[in-house]
This record gives sequence, structure tokens and C-alpha cells, in this order.
Amino acid sequence: MEREAERLALTSHEPELLAYLAANREPCALAVVVEKSGSTPVPTGAVMAVNQLGGIVGTVGGGCGEHEILTHALEALRSGRPRLVELDMSNDVAEEDGMVCGGRMRVWIEPFAPQ
Repeated sequence: MEREAERLALTSHEPELLAYLAANREPCALAVVVEKSGSTPVPTGAVMAVNQLGGIVGTVGGGCGEHEILTHALEALRSGRPRLVELDMSNDVAEEDGMVCGGRMRVWIEPFAPQ
């Protein structure tokens, strides 16, 4: 059942993401939640697209964690290099930053430059 919910979460963003990428032939980075453990704000498969100005389509959870992913996505766009980012929302620092989920996520960020 959880697998089905994760698949549905991804497909619910696909039309919006595909329309954005097709219409805006500009460099962007895609951030995809590839692994999670514990309680997290989004399922595995959640996707967010980021353009060079920091505009986003989709979500990887919102709040401080999403801001961290946004920062890494912009760095990936500048460098042209993909990266794997680990978010730990289970420690005291995360709690102080307002992350209340208590889990961990790994997010793959891939920059794209349409030709």
C-alpha cells in the first residue's frame, strides 16, 4: 500500500513538472527524494524543479529542509554537477530549526541544461 501511495505522489506532480520543463527551455535542477526513513514530510519519489532564479515547481517537503535542498540545487546548477544530499530531521538542531518530522531523507539533485 505504501508503494502505491509513493507512486501516486510522484505522478501527481508529473504533469506540472513536464509542462514547466517543456515551456521554459532554461537550465534547471531536479531534486528527487530517493530514500527516506522515519517520519518525513513527503514520500520517496517526491520531485521539485528549481530554475536559476530559485523558482520552484513541486516540493520535497517545505520549510527548512526544502530551503536546504533549494540551496544545493542552485549550487548544482552553477557547477553543473549532480549531488546526493542527506537531510536529518531527527536531531536537536533540526528541532530547533522547526523540523518536526523526526526522519531522514536522501535527495538526488541533477542539473539539466536544455539544448
